Amino acid sequence: MKKDLPIGFFDSGIGGLTVLYEALRMLPHERYIYYADSDRAPYGTRPKDEVRTLALHATDFIVDQGVKALVIACNTATSAAIGDMRQRYKVPVIGMEPAVKPAVTHTGDPKRVLVFATELTLKEAKFRELVARVDTRKQVDFLPLQELVLFAERFEFDEQVILPYLKMKLQAVNLNEYSTIVLGCTHFIYFKKIMEQVIPPDVRIIDGNRGTVLNLKNRLGECLNDGPGGITYFLSDQPKPAAYFEKYLRLLEPASAKT
Repeated sequence: MKKDLPIGFFDSGIGGLTVLYEALRMLPHERYIYYADSDRAPYGTRPKDEVRTLALHATDFIVDQGVKALVIACNTATSAAIGDMRQRYKVPVIGMEPAVKPAVTHTGDPKRVLVFATELTLKEAKFRELVARVDTRKQVDFLPLQELVLFAERFEFDEQVILPYLKMKLQAVNLNEYSTIVLGCTHFIYFKKIMEQVIPPDVRIIDGNRGTVLNLKNRLGECLNDGPGGITYFLSDQPKPAAYFEKYLRLLEPASAKT
């Protein structure tokens, strides 16, 4: 495996940029290809077979560019198609997994864990098997927040729009019962700061992005690049100017970096 080959990142849209952002911090010398299937987003409300077909079309395109690893930076696509991808490609394929295991490990009885995700992720056998394996005390609950994907794809981050939606979805939830909220969709990470306005301060909000990039780093082993990095972007098979994606990456920067 050549060190200077790029790493492919795939998501149904711009949510996977939150994983790419973590990769840029941890592996800054790598070259990246980022593919957003935004023309067909969201995936989370589509049937599994349709998601599988769309995802494989996208990842075939990425692998044809010549990559040394493939990151499925989308929980929904991971649930629907990761097994097929690992059989289909010769390069390492790293998927997303909601951070349920670390959440359950951290949680002290009687506190519970609440998972925010898309409808398809919550229904999929892969996710249900994960919960069954680690949730021995039956303390994990679920809440679909599908509209957050649409808000993110529209670059809609106005608190006056997002806060009423979150309050409506959470009105029947007693948040004081929970110690941890797991963000089980990469799109949701853009809304973490807004979520903190309606979630008690002693409730942790976690995601699986760092763990995914650590997995990627370990899989690459000695094939990490030590030259100049860079990113090539595609939107549903077509090249896309970097500015379209960089506005999302800037949202993830610490406040101190924006001044």
